[in-house]
Amino acid sequence: MKYDLVGELPRHLYCFVDSTFVYKEPWIQVMLPCVWFGLVSYPGRTWGCTIMLECGAVYRNLPAHALSFVKFPDGEWTPEDAQTWDCYGEAFTTLEYTYLSGLKCKVRANGKEHSGTYLFTAGPIGDGFSAYPEQAKEFYFIELDNGRLTVQPTNNVLLEERSFTNSTEFPHGLKRQTIVWSCEDK
Repeated sequence: MKYDLVGELPRHLYCFVDSTFVYKEPWIQVMLPCVWFGLVSYPGRTWGCTIMLECGAVYRNLPAHALSFVKFPDGEWTPEDAQTWDCYGEAFTTLEYTYLSGLKCKVRANGKEHSGTYLFTAGPIGDGFSAYPEQAKEFYFIELDNGRLTVQPTNNVLLEERSFTNSTEFPHGLKRQTIVWSCEDK
């Protein structure tokens, strides 16, 4: 399903949002329970998360670093920790690959390696980058073991499928696709 600018997650997720992102003057910085159910994609910005608070208020376009899957996450989490690339188009689709659902993974984010679990994928559509094989990327949304959310392009993620994969190290020497293939191209 194609969306423009605003779309749904494949399934809603229960998590927490940093109170400093939703209150004018928070009495104390705490993580508030929320339900994350939507995404926003503005070119040149981080993915925006749409959530509902327990009071029923809905917030749109919160950055990924505002969310956590645990009530007491460790340390500071920045936009650069949460995401490598800004959105480069408005149109996207979301899906949860059945084969990848719940798989453990290793992630490179902001120069550090983390472990986590695959949640779902957002695939940009119709922008100036996605039509070029060497630039086309899907973005994996991953719940890290430290409780934080990260959004990474596929080249920053290694998935562990115990009945098939045999490495825990990022590979070297893989090439990017550079050819646009067509059966009618002469």
